Amino acid sequence: MKLNLFILLAGIIMFAASCKPKSAADENLAPNVHKATAEEVIQTSNYTYIRISENGNENWIAVSKQEVEKGKSYYYIPGIEMSNFVSKELKRTFPSILFVDKFSDQPIVAKITVADSAKGKQEAVAKEGIKVEPAQGGITIAELYANKDKYAGKTVKISGEVVKYSAEIMQTNWVHIQDGTNADGSFDLTVTTNDVVKVGDVVTFEGTVSLKKDFGAGYYYEVIVEKAKLLTNM
Repeated sequence: MKLNLFILLAGIIMFAASCKPKSAADENLAPNVHKATAEEVIQTSNYTYIRISENGNENWIAVSKQEVEKGKSYYYIPGIEMSNFVSKELKRTFPSILFVDKFSDQPIVAKITVADSAKGKQEAVAKEGIKVEPAQGGITIAELYANKDKYAGKTVKISGEVVKYSAEIMQTNWVHIQDGTNADGSFDLTVTTNDVVKVGDVVTFEGTVSLKKDFGAGYYYEVIVEKAKLLTNM
């Protein structure tokens, strides 16, 4: 009788230990936030590749280069998924990998809105103090947005400061530039290119303007400059 009582009490204690309440932060995660454990970490010059485990499943994600600790829990919002993605630097093909913008060792809660988490592409933030003059024969970012229909399908020359750089996604590099101009809230321009730049560079690109480009996973661009060539980099 005593043995049975002991087994029953032990079972209750083990069950209670396995049912620890979630933290308040975990209870208030923003929509579409995932929590996973870093099982393997691979660093490259631009990205940190992480094999994560989540609810018994394992996947690979890629984030901007940062310190990530194996065995630690992290929070992220899924971004664009790439199939058979080839990392030239690692000389490795990932059958499936998620490129993630929002990634943290702290719960992603209040400051992420429902609108942010529902989209893959996050809202741009204007960098203060940028003032880049247009190149000779070029236009400003505000001019492009204000007259986008006029420039659709045409080649433009445009300058700006690099505020974000993502390498080797869909076989191209993705560059966000700002020049300090603004057309009804549009001030950040995405450029795709095979050329390599870094955040803080002041650059001039020449490329083709495309409108209403949808790459899936919430990556929609009202205006984008594609297949651009880097003309100057200061």
